Amino acid sequence: MVDRSDEGDARVADCRVRAATDVLGHRWDGVVLAALGAGPHRRVELRAVIGQIRDKPLTESLARLMASNLIARRRDRTPPVVVYELTALGQTFHDGPLRALASWAEEHGEGLLDGATCE
Repeated sequence: MVDRSDEGDARVADCRVRAATDVLGHRWDGVVLAALGAGPHRRVELRAVIGQIRDKPLTESLARLMASNLIARRRDRTPPVVVYELTALGQTFHDGPLRALASWAEEHGEGLLDGATCE
């Protein structure tokens, strides 16, 4: 019989842990969050900052991140533009796990890229 009293084992299947890792499970979500870490951006600015993202994946990523309460969509009336920005929750994700992942990638990224392609 397996002892399930270990708190660490219980967290592995926790819905909150899955929700947090899902953010990084989608190809562009982490990249969009990183781009918005520099401040609010209009959609066209996001595409320019990110680079190779197409319109449909950007739309899907923005919708997922808004549904997760990590970003907000704000409509400014003068001039009439739509701006995307990190929410308070999104800022904590950016400053915590995303920044830690970026630091790790900076140090170990070459090992990940051996034989891989970034499309």
